[in-house]
Amino acid sequence: MTTTQWCLTDKENGLTALDVLRERIPAAPVSYLRQLLRRGKVRREGLPLTETTVVRGGERITLPGSRRFEELFANPPAGEVDILFESRELLVVFKEAGLATHRGKGHEEDNLLDRVQKMMEKRRATFMVAPVHRLDAGTSGPVLFGKGRRAAGLLGKLFMEDQVEKIYLGLVAGELSGAGLLCSPVPAKGKEKEAQTGFTVLASGSGCSLLELRLHSGRTHQIRRQLAEAGHPLAGDRRYRGSPLPGLDRPFLHCRRLALQDPFSGQPLAVDSPLPEDLAAVLRTLGMEYPFGDTAEFIQT
Repeated sequence: MTTTQWCLTDKENGLTALDVLRERIPAAPVSYLRQLLRRGKVRREGLPLTETTVVRGGERITLPGSRRFEELFANPPAGEVDILFESRELLVVFKEAGLATHRGKGHEEDNLLDRVQKMMEKRRATFMVAPVHRLDAGTSGPVLFGKGRRAAGLLGKLFMEDQVEKIYLGLVAGELSGAGLLCSPVPAKGKEKEAQTGFTVLASGSGCSLLELRLHSGRTHQIRRQLAEAGHPLAGDRRYRGSPLPGLDRPFLHCRRLALQDPFSGQPLAVDSPLPEDLAAVLRTLGMEYPFGDTAEFIQT
């Protein structure tokens, strides 16, 4: 098990260590969180924190890599927002597969934007919040929100100018090797627009390959469409002729990392999202090893 590291936000400045744990892991019993602190499992710069230790925004704390902790952290209560990173101007949250980014047909009652807005209402926030990009309903991973119109506008501009690194993991048909670049026109707003997706093969076997995919443009269904046209559709992607696999009821596509230059702090920001258990189980069944860490993490230097 690997450890989890958090960089505390301005919102958490002045809170006690116990308060931070209760807010970040609402599914955990308070008695369990107190036990972690009493046993010295929660640390700052190598030193254990107590229940009453006051923390500051920007500090880094590390937490244990026990299976129970990871299960609690990875499974917030239904309808809750799983926050991966937050600052005064931006918010990165995890979107589970099956949940739409915006309200739409079949997703009127529950979608990621509504969940975030409800969270902000509970905080009595006075600004609007909006996602600056989207993930397909069947795709999991981090989604970036701007807090306020100015923040949303600046962050959206970074996406439009290809200043945000977007790294995905996809399982495709066929045993491949090496790396390459997919270049082809993709329908976008009634026109054909050029799209580019870089890929690197991470593992292959059992008639499949695990790819790391880097988006260099942001067209709708870009990855799914280009892989299918190349003869290697995503496993489980019925819309683009992807083959089904046992235990897989959605396209095998997960956004592993978002990285950008924070336009407000001026610092580089990278948010990593662990592979969800349903996809990790598929890899284990195929005898493939997931090559990255299995806990959520963000890095800001």
